[in-house]
Amino acid sequence: MEQAKFYDRPPYGIITILMIGAFISMLNETLLNVALPSIMKDLSVGASTVQWLATGYMLVNGVMIPATAFLIQKYSVRGLFLTAMVLFTAGTIIAGFAHVFPLLLTARMIQAAGSAIMMPLLMNVMLTSFPPEKRGAAMGMFGLVFIFAPAVGPTLSGYLIEHNSWRILFHLVSPIAAVTLVVGFFLLKDKKEKIVLQLDILSLVLSSIAFGGLLYGFSSAGDKGWDSPYVYVTIAAGAICLVLFIVRQNFLDKPMLNFKVYKYPMFALSSAISIVISMAMFSAMLLMPIYLQTLRGISPVKSGLLLLPGSLLMGIMSPITGKLFDKFGGRALAVIGLVIMTFTTYMFSNLTFDTSYTTLILLYSARMFGMSMVMMPVMTNGLNQLPAHLYPHGTAMNNTLQQVSGAIGSALLVTIMSNRTETHAKDMAASAMKHMTGQPTAEAAAAMKQQIAMKAALEGINDSFLVSVGIACVALILAFFIQRVKQTGSPFGAMPANSESAKNLAEN
Repeated sequence: MEQAKFYDRPPYGIITILMIGAFISMLNETLLNVALPSIMKDLSVGASTVQWLATGYMLVNGVMIPATAFLIQKYSVRGLFLTAMVLFTAGTIIAGFAHVFPLLLTARMIQAAGSAIMMPLLMNVMLTSFPPEKRGAAMGMFGLVFIFAPAVGPTLSGYLIEHNSWRILFHLVSPIAAVTLVVGFFLLKDKKEKIVLQLDILSLVLSSIAFGGLLYGFSSAGDKGWDSPYVYVTIAAGAICLVLFIVRQNFLDKPMLNFKVYKYPMFALSSAISIVISMAMFSAMLLMPIYLQTLRGISPVKSGLLLLPGSLLMGIMSPITGKLFDKFGGRALAVIGLVIMTFTTYMFSNLTFDTSYTTLILLYSARMFGMSMVMMPVMTNGLNQLPAHLYPHGTAMNNTLQQVSGAIGSALLVTIMSNRTETHAKDMAASAMKHMTGQPTAEAAAAMKQQIAMKAALEGINDSFLVSVGIACVALILAFFIQRVKQTGSPFGAMPANSESAKNLAEN
């Protein structure tokens, strides 16, 4: 049977169920951020403690995602989906009723274990279900989940938290997750032939320490400072274990995560661009809420609403961009998108206390529009060059690198913002003292100190955005080297389930 015949019948039912599961798991990742102050108050914990709800979630993702390449090859789509949804649903229900912080954190990490399996699984099914010439449109739909769900999370949670307890965020998601689990149980029917594939325990340990250490170290740097042992020791341990992990994978016949994907130049280039974009992307996601809420005094709900049009635009554009990718390839889209991103990021580096709400909406929406033309096309172009047996490894690698580069970008931008704020505050204070005549009253001195702090923080945010411009420029330069590629190898080499149906297709 010709390869094209398999592609003529994509499993739309399976894809739809997987997309719903992936959507709610991705939505959950950012849904809780706005609720952290409420949780602090309700469960009597400090900011450094409650932050573990986000950090712990990210760490479990970082540890689990590298193992998904092995899991996708060994187990069926049905088995992995049901396992992921059971974990996610159980974690969501427990979190909704958690009365103490340790139980809430445990539930959150159980959620993360399910979520970590879901996204690479969906991406792998998409890759093996569509031919390269139709894959852009398919991955555009995937981008709708990948981009829209986490982007709309803060807006939705801001609205819900204003009128309800933080528990509503879990009570809202848990029935949807349960229904998706039940539907998947009855509708997903793929079977799995038995294959001999053993998990290398040492590889699992090394990857857990490597990616867990890097994620924890970089994500903690903004809060604890680069001179903290918690930061530099964990980063160093993560880096050493990462080197050992890579070396071990190269000596294994069946590696847990195959680094030979980087022998394919377009995949290597797409990874580099994705890393750079992920770092730059966090500038607006991280710095905008600080600017809006802390410096401008805009409420969380209005802050979320300001970001919503851009998120909606990005979601709408994702399928359209996918179709454009199929027609024109990745380079033109990536270059245009990165030009828009670079320009709008530069505009964000000139924020003032008087920048209008409308201007901020337009700039952020334009930035998200540009980003919608970059992420999925670049990633899809790189994956298209891989032979099909490397799809699970390519998707796992992309997801892992996005987690790590996101943490690095966050730490870098927060550090730059903090350092530049401190420098600007000292310069402004010295300038104010130089031009001061007479001794100010206590009230005047306090007012001046607060004004200097606000202005310094604004300049620190602007400087951080300016660094993001430089990062975006690196991605723009790399985008000019993108070439349209053809798939290498047979599409049957790595069906996500290695199912009996795929085997029959290949034999006919």
